[in-house]
Amino acid sequence: MAQPDPESPPHPTPLDTPPALSHQSSDIELESRHGSDSHGPEFSLPPVDSGKDAWLFLSAAFLVEVLVWGFPFAYGIFQEHYSTHAPFAGSRNIAVIGTCAMGLMYLSAPLVFGTIQRFPGSRRPAIAGGLLVMCLALGLSSLAGTVAQLIVTQGVFYAVGGALVYSPVIMFMDEWFVKRKGFAFGVMWAGTGLGGVVIPILLQYLLNQYGFRTTLRVWAIVLFIATGPLMLFLKPRLPLTQSVRARPWDLSFTKDRTFILLQAGNVLEGLGYFIPSIYLPTIARGLGASNALSTLTVILFNVASVFGCVAMGSIIDQWHVTTCILISTVGSTISIFLIWGFSVSLAPLLVFSAMYGLFAGSFSSTWPGIMTAVQKSTGRDDSSIMVFAVLAAGRGVGNVVSGPVSEALARFGEWNAAGAYGSPYGSLIVFTGITAALGGISVLGRRVGWV
Repeated sequence: MAQPDPESPPHPTPLDTPPALSHQSSDIELESRHGSDSHGPEFSLPPVDSGKDAWLFLSAAFLVEVLVWGFPFAYGIFQEHYSTHAPFAGSRNIAVIGTCAMGLMYLSAPLVFGTIQRFPGSRRPAIAGGLLVMCLALGLSSLAGTVAQLIVTQGVFYAVGGALVYSPVIMFMDEWFVKRKGFAFGVMWAGTGLGGVVIPILLQYLLNQYGFRTTLRVWAIVLFIATGPLMLFLKPRLPLTQSVRARPWDLSFTKDRTFILLQAGNVLEGLGYFIPSIYLPTIARGLGASNALSTLTVILFNVASVFGCVAMGSIIDQWHVTTCILISTVGSTISIFLIWGFSVSLAPLLVFSAMYGLFAGSFSSTWPGIMTAVQKSTGRDDSSIMVFAVLAAGRGVGNVVSGPVSEALARFGEWNAAGAYGSPYGSLIVFTGITAALGGISVLGRRVGWV
């Protein structure tokens, strides 16, 4: 890079660069302001946390969340359909399909993030490739005749494509938002909730009218048409120059006790978090609800999570991370034990769906706060992306385990207890409540100075 004219006034070092990219982006900012040579044109990077480009990126990221994650989060609709229609009625491991799709997207995060970080030029191509893989996965799943085939296609293949689309977007988010990072992530993750409102309605209609094969093909087409144009806005803030160097994987933060404690709560909460959204439509049907009303349980859960994610994203930028985790933990635990546990009719079940979505659905919006806490504890600001990736993997552990665990718990039979505790789902309620409460273990860690 050519040196600036010594008679020109000095340019200040930019202060608006993301923590995780501060070392490399300072060079880029200076180069962009001075131009490629002393006589070349000058330009400046778009601002962080505000401006047209940042908001266009966030809008596109929100829609990616709607499309990529909204589908597996609405899997409860498929769960009910597969369980009651040929050729899958009576088959075991149907719940594994949905948990596999979400779980593998979470679990693969360290591998995908680490690889893309090692080869930064692959970030935007990965989005296009991932979209093609997702659409192909849905097309192949429409041809499935066994649950095992659905697990491979609608589960594994969809997860691979989704991870390739999703991971670069998270990396770009770290460049576009700094001081309002929690809010930005909260808005993005609210897309899952919105997708869970719109997508179940569409899926339920298509399943009732045309069956699962046509439904999956239609959604593959919708996914391709809706996601393709978004790639125009899913771009990094920082230009890919020699200053953006490939970085090796660094997981040294995993030995830090602050991270270990916060990750423990993240994994424990994830063990039970996904169970209600999988079984709520089936439980509602058992209470005599129609297809539309049983779908409403998932819709309420997702609507509430939209507001929960945005609210939590706003306060995580201002409050201590354990305070935010405590709010999520207390609200979700109370809703499980006191509302779901005593629901013997549809009305309280709907109330539970909304309350659980509001509090439990916002738990992942505490991750930017966890990233900040780990950075302060380790004294390093260049590993936030991998902190996010390992947090996602931790939630993936809970997601994958919850599938077979919920199947086993559902076979325990009815308990001799009051309310829904005495139903075939009593063991699921207790397990979900305990894991939700343990998700707040980091609050105790703050009391002893570990967080």
